[in-house]
Amino acid sequence: MLDRLLSHDRPGHPALAVIVVLIVAALALAPFVFPGAKALSVAAKLLVFILLVASFDLLLGYTGIVSFAHTMFFGIGAYGVAIASTRLGEGWGPVALGLAAAAVVSLALSFVIGLFSLRVKAIFYAMITLAVAAAFQTLASQLSDFTGGEDGLTFKNPALLSPSFEWVIGGAAGAVGGEGGFVIDGKLLTYYLLFFAVAALFLVLLRIVNSPFGRVLQAIRENDFRAEALGYRTVVYRTLSNVISALFATLAGALLALWLRYVGPDTTLSFEIMLDILLIVVIGGMGTMYGAVIGAALFVLAQNYLQDLLKIGAGALEGVPVLSVLVSPDRWLLWLGLLFVLSVYYFPTGVVGRLRARALARAAGAPR
Repeated sequence: MLDRLLSHDRPGHPALAVIVVLIVAALALAPFVFPGAKALSVAAKLLVFILLVASFDLLLGYTGIVSFAHTMFFGIGAYGVAIASTRLGEGWGPVALGLAAAAVVSLALSFVIGLFSLRVKAIFYAMITLAVAAAFQTLASQLSDFTGGEDGLTFKNPALLSPSFEWVIGGAAGAVGGEGGFVIDGKLLTYYLLFFAVAALFLVLLRIVNSPFGRVLQAIRENDFRAEALGYRTVVYRTLSNVISALFATLAGALLALWLRYVGPDTTLSFEIMLDILLIVVIGGMGTMYGAVIGAALFVLAQNYLQDLLKIGAGALEGVPVLSVLVSPDRWLLWLGLLFVLSVYYFPTGVVGRLRARALARAAGAPR
């Protein structure tokens, strides 16, 4: 049953399986095991990035296409929900309408980009997507009447997902603050909406890459001329990969918007987010869906908690020459960059790629 759920694509290494299970369990129990607003926000961001990075890996790792327009589709999903909820009011209807409109726009744009640009090779295609993404970000910043400009849009979620919503289970009627019962609020419901949506969509992506369609994409990545000679229309497959990837990025953007109840150019369309996605794919391992889980967990946790760890280190080394300066919390970006350089150096094929290679070597009886 589990094998079918994972599309017969298991992690491939005992340590990797344990890490993935621990990450999933931590995310599933995050509201109860890790109390506090920051911990829950980090867990929600991790969920969104898992889906976003997995959708990009379909394009880069499985098809071999370098695109810088992924955050554009991410932003379209977020803005679609925000604009509809702002103009039509709170409710599931505006959310559904905004998501549907965003999906249509993303599908149309990704199809046009794929159809007209995928015949352009390597760096030229990457530059085209970068130009399109930059133009879209500028457009979102300037159309202030429609998108809120640099200030962005703040909107209300449906009542069930509103922070003010509370549902007391097992408490006495009229109990203040849910005394004597378990309180489920809108924030908790929104988090689990993200959790189950990301889990389901990730399994769909896992199925796609392990289907005959996914095998063709990998063949195109390895040698597109040979795939063309075998009778596959590579432009069609590459365009479909672009469209599917854009659709999942759009869904990730919509989920982020529901969590934040705010959308702005910096939250979804920033080029820094695109760089983060590229780093996560490289760290986790290109062409491995599990790499999105591992890479996103390492990156998001380091990004949010490295500075706190450095504060502890700085306190312990207070008064020690040089070392106290090096571990200063103000230098957390330096240490973050160093960690990424070391991870790429020691894991050139990513964490997942390295562990899977070791598992294959062990199975073949070769030395590690």
